Amino acid sequence: MSHVLDNPALASLTGPHARFAERRGRVLRYPVDVSPWLALPDEPDAADWADLAALAGPGAEVPLNGYCPEVPADWEVVFHVEGVQLVDDGLPAAPDAEAVPLGPADVPEMLDLVARTRPGPFLPRTVELGTYLGIRRNGALVAMAGERLRPPGWTEISAVCTDPAFRGEGLATRLILAVAHGIRERGETPFLHTSARNTDAIRLYEALGFRLRRTTAFLAARAPEQLTEARELAVS
Repeated sequence: MSHVLDNPALASLTGPHARFAERRGRVLRYPVDVSPWLALPDEPDAADWADLAALAGPGAEVPLNGYCPEVPADWEVVFHVEGVQLVDDGLPAAPDAEAVPLGPADVPEMLDLVARTRPGPFLPRTVELGTYLGIRRNGALVAMAGERLRPPGWTEISAVCTDPAFRGEGLATRLILAVAHGIRERGETPFLHTSARNTDAIRLYEALGFRLRRTTAFLAARAPEQLTEARELAVS
């Protein structure tokens, strides 16, 4: 039997994040201003790929995060990076007195920090996915971390970033542990994804108490220009 973390976007969009799900047939995705993650079935067939192409549009680039099987021949892979998935295995999670909750009013600053630090996708409505915490200095947001995917019993820590002028102070570590504390408080387990090439970050995560659960992949593929018939879009 597969584990919910083997297809975490599917488990999220059919579980705690079902309110966000846009669906066509068996394919689900988050709204494009919330998250680039989308969910294919564990074993997608030709109809599923047709639905995905129709959902994205002809010739569109589609992110296939966490997808490992082969992409159909009429799809073009345009980006592929090996990744890892790590899970909590003894984090010293704890609240942080300097960490403040971030919400919709903070999004412009959050987007600016992400643009300067590039921790991964963070979009105008990503903040709606869960708790985000930040640290401010002289009123300015200098570090943040928060929650993204939420398969039943688990929550992904994401958007971990620090302004370059404040790196080396341990702010990211403090925020990871504070976000993890909140996740644990509601009876769930933290996990995260990162590039397999990001060896410094992986060493840090493992030193904190994460362990490698599996390897995965982050890729994007271009949909065919000519689309086959697919099912109609429904929003759950």
